[in-house]
Amino acid sequence: MPSAGLQALSKLCPDLHSWPQRWRAEDSDIAIGQRILECFTPFLLHLLEQDLAIKTLQRHRDHLWMLGGEIIRRLHDEPALRRKSINTLMLQLIDDECGPLIWPRITEQQQNSFDATCRKLYQFLTTNPKPLAQ
Repeated sequence: MPSAGLQALSKLCPDLHSWPQRWRAEDSDIAIGQRILECFTPFLLHLLEQDLAIKTLQRHRDHLWMLGGEIIRRLHDEPALRRKSINTLMLQLIDDECGPLIWPRITEQQQNSFDATCRKLYQFLTTNPKPLAQ
């Protein structure tokens, strides 16, 4: 990765490395969170390459943060999901129309905005030749 991209990512998400620890409900969640982050990082770099407004980038960043937390929450609510790869789980929760409903509930406007980020992520993950983290 070019150093300019990494510098921009570090500026946009100075705490990115700590997301897996902050998402965790228990220590075993950290490894899963790191695999989720392996999916999110190339997408964040892709967004940075698009020269989007800083507020747009921050909104997408915040939605990815929410999505990571929601994935971890769902793994605790539905333990059978832990047997799925991150690839399968991610593509099960997001699609070309929306993302998962966030709990606790957010407003319809916030959910629509979150869904827009999930649609972009879905498009990126399904068209990017690099495989998702397992």
